[in-house]
Amino acid sequence: MRMIRAAAVVSTVLALAAASAGCGGGSDTSGGGGGSPKTLTYWASNQGPNVEADKATLTPELKKFEKQTGIKVKLEVVPWSDLLNRILAATSSGQGPDVLNIGNTWSSSLQATGALLPWSDSRFQQIGGRDRFTASAVGSAGAAGQDPAAVPLYSMAYALYYNKKLFADAGITTPPATWDELVADGKKLTKSGQSGLGLEGANLSNNIHQAFVLAKQHGGDFYDAAGKPTFTSPGAVAGVKQWVDFMAKDKIVAKGSAEYAQNQTLQDFAKGKTAMVLWQTAASTFKSYGMKDSDFGVAPVPVQSGTPGTGQQTNSMVAGINLAVFKNSKNVDGAVKFVKFMTSDAEQVILNKTYGSIPPVTSAQGDAAFNTTAMKPLREALATSATPLPQVPTESQFETAVGTAVKSLFADAAAGKPITTASVKAALDKAQQQMQQ
Repeated sequence: MRMIRAAAVVSTVLALAAASAGCGGGSDTSGGGGGSPKTLTYWASNQGPNVEADKATLTPELKKFEKQTGIKVKLEVVPWSDLLNRILAATSSGQGPDVLNIGNTWSSSLQATGALLPWSDSRFQQIGGRDRFTASAVGSAGAAGQDPAAVPLYSMAYALYYNKKLFADAGITTPPATWDELVADGKKLTKSGQSGLGLEGANLSNNIHQAFVLAKQHGGDFYDAAGKPTFTSPGAVAGVKQWVDFMAKDKIVAKGSAEYAQNQTLQDFAKGKTAMVLWQTAASTFKSYGMKDSDFGVAPVPVQSGTPGTGQQTNSMVAGINLAVFKNSKNVDGAVKFVKFMTSDAEQVILNKTYGSIPPVTSAQGDAAFNTTAMKPLREALATSATPLPQVPTESQFETAVGTAVKSLFADAAAGKPITTASVKAALDKAQQQMQQ
C-alpha cells in the first residue's frame, strides 16, 4: 500500500469490536424513500500525487455510478497519515462512511473489530464472483479461514527503480539482481550530492515492508505459525540489520534519509539526487515530477540468489488497496453496487491505469497499459514472488511498533552510532514488549 503510517495507533484494535456493535451507519437517507438511501459516503485513500489530483480522477467516475444507479457518492479523499486513525475512530463511534479504502495490510486488524461487512461467496457473487480476482490479492483481504473483510481494488508490488543516466555515467550496464551487486553499484553511484540508494527511514510502512521481505530472505518471520510475535528471531533481526546497514555500514544511503517520511525519496530520485529506489508502482509519480519513461528503468527487487521466487527468494510484500463496506451502513445494497462498479473491468482499467497500479481483476489486466516494460516486474512479483504481510489481528500494531523501532535505528545510524546485531535485537525486543503490554 502506498502510505505514510499514522505514528499513534489505538493500542488494541480488538477492544473496538464491542464498541462498534450496534452503531448507526453513515448514509444520508434523504430522498431514498422506503429505507433505500440515495447517497453513499466514500472515504478514498490518497493514491495520486495529492488529494486534489485524486478528486479530479474519482469525481467523473462517481458521476458515472450516479447516472447508472441514481445513488450519489459523497467523496472524501483521506491522506494516509490520517486514514487508519480515522477508520479506528469510526469503528468506535459509528460516525463513519459506507464504503472506504483500506490498506490491504490492515485487513485482518480491521476484520477483528467486527465493523466490516464480510465477503462470503454469495456476497462475492453479487459482484461477479471471487474468481475474478487474483488469488494473492484476495489472500491479503483478511485472515485465513475467514470470509475476506474487503475486496481488492488496486494491486501493487515493489520494484527497483533506477536512473538510467546515472547508471550510464557510472559505467553500470545492467540493474543489480543480488544485494551484493546492489551494494557494489550503490558505492559507485554515491558521491557528493548523490546517493546510490534512496529510502525513507522515518516512514513506518516502508520500514515494515522492507524488513518483512528481508526477514523472509533470511529464513525468518515476525510471527510464528500460531500468530505469536517473533520479532527477535535470527531472520527478523538479520533482515532489519541489512535494511539499516545500507546507511550504517554500506554508506550508500544519505544520512538525511533517516528523517524522510513524506515521499521525499521519490522527489530526490526525480531530481537525480538518488540513483536507485525500492518502491511500489512509482512510475506515475516520477512522471508527475517531470521524468519521462525513458529516464528510468524498472527491475525486480534483488534477492541473494539473483532469481526471485518463493520462500527465501521472496522479493516483495503483496501491496495494494482494498475496498471495504461498514457492516452498519444504512445502505449495504447500494454499497455493494458501488463495489461492483469500482471493480468492473472498465473502471479497473481506468483507475489502475491512472494510478500506475495493477488491476486485481484478472480480466482487466489484458489492457496494453498493464503490459509495459515498467509493469512487467510488478506483475511478475505479484504472480510469483510476493508474500502477504502477516494476516493477524495485531498487524496494525506490529507495523507501528516495529516500524518505529527501525526508525530509531536509522536515527542512530545517521548520528554515527554503531548498528550491531545486539542493538537491532534490543530495539526489536522493546517493540515486542510494547505489543504484549
